[in-house]
Amino acid sequence: MKLKFRPYTLKLKHTFTLANNSRNTTDVMLTEIHHENHIGFGEASMPPYLGETHKSVGEFLSKVKLEQFTDPLNTKEIMDYVDNIAPGNNAAKASVDIALHDLCGKMYNKPLYEYWDLNKTQTPETSFTIGIDKESVIRQKISEAEKYNILKVKLGSKNDKKLIEIINSATDKPIIADVNQGWRDKDFALDMIKLLAEKNVRLIEQPLPKELIDETAWLTENSPLPIFADESVKRLSDLESIKGVYSGVNIKLMKSTGLQEAYEMIKYAKANDIQVMLGCMTETSCAVSAAAQLSPLADWADLDGNLLITNDPYKGIEIINGKIVLNEFPGIGIREIRN
Repeated sequence: MKLKFRPYTLKLKHTFTLANNSRNTTDVMLTEIHHENHIGFGEASMPPYLGETHKSVGEFLSKVKLEQFTDPLNTKEIMDYVDNIAPGNNAAKASVDIALHDLCGKMYNKPLYEYWDLNKTQTPETSFTIGIDKESVIRQKISEAEKYNILKVKLGSKNDKKLIEIINSATDKPIIADVNQGWRDKDFALDMIKLLAEKNVRLIEQPLPKELIDETAWLTENSPLPIFADESVKRLSDLESIKGVYSGVNIKLMKSTGLQEAYEMIKYAKANDIQVMLGCMTETSCAVSAAAQLSPLADWADLDGNLLITNDPYKGIEIINGKIVLNEFPGIGIREIRN
């Protein structure tokens, strides 16, 4: 096996504003694993809060020597090796994991959802993300999201109430509110959640800073809406600490180090009565389609990162009437777009 990688920068359709930052681009690293006559594709997405960069991912991937392995189907052995090269570097590791699973699917000549014996008709609807912005742009984004049945709204600014009012005036679609740790006080958060519960909001993601564990547990106990962890949980080892603190968890390949651990996280969550959302960063159709292979297991999905960019080099899953539609292509289900 031979690992190849190249840096790439995603261009966003709109400035993407969260509670703590804004950006117009997102750096990614595109990976390939070559074995015999097959190529597996992968991706590392590097939004600023993850702390990974083209430089750090490139340095990590340069240490990955897959030539020592003769059988790509030994995914656990290979990913244990990759994981132990250095701590952290979760997105870099995910780029290897995704490419490896894509390669294996192509060797089996079957989509990954079949590898896990999942029913492709049981995929959920995906939400469409609307960042913090001025009213005219918010309304434009709502118009662009016409074919999606759930909106995900970024909150955490001083204009949260106004933003929700704008959305409610433009559509009656249900809303997921993602605060990205933007509220600092549990009482304020509870007051906001009670208000949002009357405004067609269905769940709240990461309302408080991840360090406020006791405050979040109190909020979850008193909230009329389910509270989901995002920044608080990266890997399987983090899940035990959120039992009783959150109602659910947003699992993302860039946090979990890829499909192998994301699958184990979903199994653990289901066994411990923790709801599951499958999410993403700003990504190409490569990583989004990879995550979508697990979507029949999810209660919620926010797999729209590829829909927010203008220069996707791949074609993968489709969204039809708001629902994730998996294709029959082997592996993660993508094709390169040749220019």
